[in-house]
Amino acid sequence: MATSQAPTRQAITLKGSTNLVTEFFKYAANTILFQRGVYPSDDFHMVKKYGQTVLVTQDLALENYLDRILKQVNKWLLTGSVTQLVLAIISKDARLPLERWVFDVNLVEQPADSAESIPAKPESEIQAEIRYILKQIVSTVTFLPIIDTPTVFNILAYTHDSADVPADEWVDTDPLAIEASKSQQVKLRSFSTDVHRIEALVAYRYEG
Repeated sequence: MATSQAPTRQAITLKGSTNLVTEFFKYAANTILFQRGVYPSDDFHMVKKYGQTVLVTQDLALENYLDRILKQVNKWLLTGSVTQLVLAIISKDARLPLERWVFDVNLVEQPADSAESIPAKPESEIQAEIRYILKQIVSTVTFLPIIDTPTVFNILAYTHDSADVPADEWVDTDPLAIEASKSQQVKLRSFSTDVHRIEALVAYRYEG
């Protein structure tokens, strides 16, 4: 007797996961830059994303810079070359690192010999996890030290030695680390797709 199986949802592809992760970095960076006052609040406008309102820049120079950075990050994600992204906030005059927003990029290990297929993770669940991280970034203003000095930011990418790194856009640079004796850190939520897992934390300067 013939039986029919219910259709199963196809697991997210590497390309699909890469696009989701890249898009998350875009909105996470915009949220951090707004919440931490790196750019004036008037430079941002509200859009609906992940079932909530998020703020994105209207500054064309910043928008183009982030797009250029994320285009390369997308390529590194596709080849598994990037292991960590850091958005560092630095005091403009003293060039002192004040905060490091760290996003570890891990590949989800698939069981080699599994008799049963693992169900694909629903995109709604992935978006809910992303939504929680963005809300957590917003809530960090309740404990992060007030920044009362002009700031700038830099995005650092940590890649494997074999990664194809465009020399005209990316250079080896100072890790912009905060001295261990003056650093506090808070682990944020994580999110994962069927391919990638993103672990997040913020380290900040605390003079005590």
